[in-house]
Amino acid sequence: MSQLSFFLSIAYSIIAWSVVASRFIWPRLRFLRRSDALRPLLIVHAFRFVGLAFLVPGVVSPDLPAGFAHPAAYGDIIAATLALLTLATPEGLSIVVAWVFNLWGFAELVADFYQANRTGLLPQQLGAAFFIPTVVVPLLLITHVLMFRILVQRRSDRVHRDVRAMTAPPTGRGLNG
Repeated sequence: MSQLSFFLSIAYSIIAWSVVASRFIWPRLRFLRRSDALRPLLIVHAFRFVGLAFLVPGVVSPDLPAGFAHPAAYGDIIAATLALLTLATPEGLSIVVAWVFNLWGFAELVADFYQANRTGLLPQQLGAAFFIPTVVVPLLLITHVLMFRILVQRRSDRVHRDVRAMTAPPTGRGLNG
């Protein structure tokens, strides 16, 4: 039952963060220049140092599989470093570094899921770090998807679509629409 609760927590978190992203984050980012739209998303990823909690005794169970803990922790600190590096990179180069970060960061999260499954990770082994895969990782996945969307869109496509959106009549949709 704890395994099912763990996976349901992750699934619901992905759904909840998707709603937040589609209703509140994307509508504001889509009108910004690419570098300006990426900045707040990169700042979120600067907090990936939290993954180091997988290495802290007392935060996680002593029997947390090292085959999961070490790659997850060090992969996250590399991702946080890349996010900060992207933020510090001059604008002309920042898009290239953003691609490197986004590809690394997304692949690292996917690899963590694989390692968790491969090593037989049990939810109770996460201890206080339970919130990382159930709350933080879904947010990180959603923001990576947003970054991919921002990175692949041509500027002219964004401007033309956004001008149409700004001049379209209101839909009259309520909270659910």
